[in-house]
Amino acid sequence: MESTPVETTLSIDGTLIAFERTGSGPPLVLVHGAAGDHRRWDVSGVREALARHHRLYAMDRRGRGESGDGAEYRLELEFEDVAAVVRSIDGPVDLLGHSIGALCALEASLRVENLRRLVLYEPPIPLDGRPLADPELLGRVEDLVLAGEREKALVMFLRDIAGLGLDEIRILQAAPSWPGRVAAAHTLPREERATDGYRFEPGRFAAMTTPTLLLQGSESDPLYQAATRAVAAALPVCRTVVLEGQKHVAMNTAPERFVREVVEFLAGA
Repeated sequence: MESTPVETTLSIDGTLIAFERTGSGPPLVLVHGAAGDHRRWDVSGVREALARHHRLYAMDRRGRGESGDGAEYRLELEFEDVAAVVRSIDGPVDLLGHSIGALCALEASLRVENLRRLVLYEPPIPLDGRPLADPELLGRVEDLVLAGEREKALVMFLRDIAGLGLDEIRILQAAPSWPGRVAAAHTLPREERATDGYRFEPGRFAAMTTPTLLLQGSESDPLYQAATRAVAAALPVCRTVVLEGQKHVAMNTAPERFVREVVEFLAGA
């Protein structure tokens, strides 16, 4: 799969946000979740498969990969980062986000005017004031990062907070993107705490007309499932596809099914 050199755009606070273009066809921006960068889409050949149908813009969220980072971290800046990438592309753009990347994509949809379709895979939205992560566990992850044990911190986060099984973690460890995940382990606590402070306001999306696909694993954590239902109830034009037998990372464990659902939806099927 051919790729172009890394490109950048400026976010609202002047931070450089990097992305890599691959493929050809209608533009599709890919927003990765926690503990990753743009290479997370290379796992199980997902980016190569999507690139047969779309010109992909796989971005690095701030503090990851080739993107810069600001002096101050706020979740709202992540929303603006995604919006900046979408605005930098001429014409109608499709947008796909996974996990916290899905939350960023959802919020970015209210900040841009050239969005055509939206795909969200289990945005981690806290409901009823409940934190998504056990504060004690999150503190242990942060302690490991401060002690220089980044890989141990990452594995603990994936296993005990993100809820991935050992087989799912092994798939990630075998992928070329693993060193980048380890390098970005310090961003995990700040993102998790910022997400816990997010308050979902359904009324803000009442006038949204962007067709949206919500992907949900049938075996995902109940918190992810509840968040997906809340978003589905708020969006006027959306449908939910439940990926049977899957959890939070079907792009790793059922890549063909994941790609098929995304491509068919974006094609208007």
